[in-house]
Formats: sequence, structure tokens, C-alpha cells
Amino acid sequence: MKVIIDEKNVGARLDKALSTQTKLSRTLLTELIRGDKVTVNDNIKKAKYKVLLGDVIEFKVPEAEVLNIMAEDIPLDIIYEDSDLAVINKPQGMVVHPSNGHSSGTLVNALMYQIKDLSTINGVVRPGIVHRIDKDTSGLLMVAKNDKAHESLAAQLKDQKNKRRYLAIVHGIIEKDHGTIDAPIGRNPKDRLRQAVVAGGKSAVTRFEVLERFPSGHGSGGFTLVACRLETGRTHQIRVHMAYIKHPIAGDSLYGPLKTLIPNRGQFLHAETLGLKQPTTGEEMEFKAELPEIFKNTIKSLRNKKHQIG
Repeated sequence: MKVIIDEKNVGARLDKALSTQTKLSRTLLTELIRGDKVTVNDNIKKAKYKVLLGDVIEFKVPEAEVLNIMAEDIPLDIIYEDSDLAVINKPQGMVVHPSNGHSSGTLVNALMYQIKDLSTINGVVRPGIVHRIDKDTSGLLMVAKNDKAHESLAAQLKDQKNKRRYLAIVHGIIEKDHGTIDAPIGRNPKDRLRQAVVAGGKSAVTRFEVLERFPSGHGSGGFTLVACRLETGRTHQIRVHMAYIKHPIAGDSLYGPLKTLIPNRGQFLHAETLGLKQPTTGEEMEFKAELPEIFKNTIKSLRNKKHQIG
């Protein structure tokens, strides 16, 4: 495809100008630019390049992939739904989208059966998926039903305008009632399956508040119930940050100790609150999801032990 910049778009960013003149998704165009698949006057430019009148921009729109993912009749806890979006309470143990080793039983398989109309920005493997939470994290995530809504919700995440509050049980007793973890996150250079706090990583900020402490009665150990608020959305962010301050999330086999809370079916991390702006109306919306039974029962057990100690 060839695009020649007109007067209306002079001075705009490359990705925005292309989106305006072609009506293609800005997300798709950004991916093409990052992949060096877009040329400006036969030269590679970054998305932030300010276009000039008469710039000749060329790129090839990739052909649509053949959809091989099957819709599956899997029950979903749909907290809210309108013509633009849906808010889902994902159970612990469910993978968000198909990948190697997880071709079925995912949230996407269920969405394709339950909702059908989903945004196409993230391709056929992740239709409607604006953001993810880990397989063994439970709780809320938003799903886009059309591309315009997807771009609006994705922009809210990028601009840190969403309210995202998580509850977690972590190892050890956190003495401070509040804290902020501001530490960059990137891939662990020694283990590609893990993320880590690394120099040169992407900016990551997590704020936490202690809700309840559960001492062990032996002068060390114990657990703490915390609420975490995300200001950024890096892969495994809360899990990495809590491990970084020596309070890994209970049940986290990747970043925490082997000896942890029982039953150990995954990390005790729950996306409890999600705030967003409705893409069409601009209405501020907020949703909450109750803790899973295993989480509530574990807190109850820890409280009983604390009272016995006391």
C-alpha cells in the first residue's frame, strides 16, 4: 500500500497519520512500524516520526490468518456487557488465550462461543483481548467487542487511567502499612521463563497497602494480606515486585518458595477491582469481583491460627 501525506496530517506522528489516512488500526500500524515493515521515502522511521507534506509511505498489509481456534461451550462469569465491551471474572487455572500447549479450554475459546463479536486488533489468536492476567491469577479483565473500543481501552491502559486493584497473600510480615515499589522489569537474563527487576528494564510501579497480618508465632515467617494497585502493566509485575522486596506471593511456584500455603493450586493473587471509561459514552465505570472460595477459606484459616497464637 502506498500513502502520500496530505496537508491535514502534516506534523502528525507516523502511526497516527497513517491511521487517519488509511482507516487502518493504529495498533496494527504500530506493529508494522516496529517490525521495520513501513518505509518513508524508502527509509525506515519510528512511530514518533513527524510526517511531512508529500512523504511517500509504503507498506504491505498482512493477509488475514485462517481462524483455526474453536469456540467452546465453557461457562463464563460475565460481570458486565454492552455493545463495546465485556468484563469477565476469570477463574484461577484458566489460560487467557491459546498458545503452545494450550490450544483449547482458554478464555478466548469460551469468548468465541459466549460473545462471538470480538475486536480483531490482536489477531485470530487473541480476539477481544486488551490485557491479560496470568493463568493462576483470578479476577477481572476487560474484553473489547470492536476495534474502536479496543483502541480506547488499550489507550486507557497505556495512559495509566485504569483503576486496577489486586489482593494477594504474601510470605512474611510486612511492617510498613503502605509502600511503593518503583523498579524496572525485564526478562531475567538467566531464565527466559521469568521476569526480573533489571537495569534497563521497562518502568514498573506497584503501590501496596497492608490489609491484615498473620504472624506465625515463631518470631519469623507468617503471611500478610495486601492490596496492590498497578500504575503500569508489566508481565508478572506484582509477582516480580513482591518477590523483589522479599515478600513473594504465596503459592507462586515461579517466584516464591516451595514451602507455601496449602492447598497450593497457584499464586494467591486476585484482580479484585477494575475501573475503566466506557469507550463510546465516556462514562466512568468500576467493577469488583469477590475472592474465590479457596482464597477466602485460606484467609479464614490464617485468622484462626492467628487467634490461637494470640
